[in-house]
Amino acid sequence: MRAVIQRVQSASVHVAGRTSGQIGRGLLILVGVADADEVFDAEWLAQKAVSLRLFDDAQGVMNLSVTEVPDSGILVVSQFTLQASTKKGQRPSYHLAARPGKAVPLYESFLHYCRQAFGRDLATGEFGAHMQVSLVNDGPVTILLDSKTRE
Repeated sequence: MRAVIQRVQSASVHVAGRTSGQIGRGLLILVGVADADEVFDAEWLAQKAVSLRLFDDAQGVMNLSVTEVPDSGILVVSQFTLQASTKKGQRPSYHLAARPGKAVPLYESFLHYCRQAFGRDLATGEFGAHMQVSLVNDGPVTILLDSKTRE
């Protein structure tokens, strides 16, 4: 599984003209499921994403996780294009992305583990829907995670 994690002042996702999810200060997590992924990838990625110390402490040092920031939120949006391969030519290939039959349960597992680690509910988009995502990146702070490389 791959994730793009952005520290945001605010973020929202809209589907068919309605708001599916929105947060104020917190994390926007875009997540893509690969065909080779398993539940342990979802668990590792969720734990890592939620525990990253991306928020400033009283000294202005990024030393706090989203769990330690009062009134913070997490917005999770599925994005299969994170599994794009660009090795050949100019047109990305998505052959590494999991099909919905496999991706949906793993995405749901990721949400479960995020909720567990965060201790609060999450805002989400809608898996497989055409979505419009809006955000105000704070910093900017953007982190890439991949459960296969674990860095």
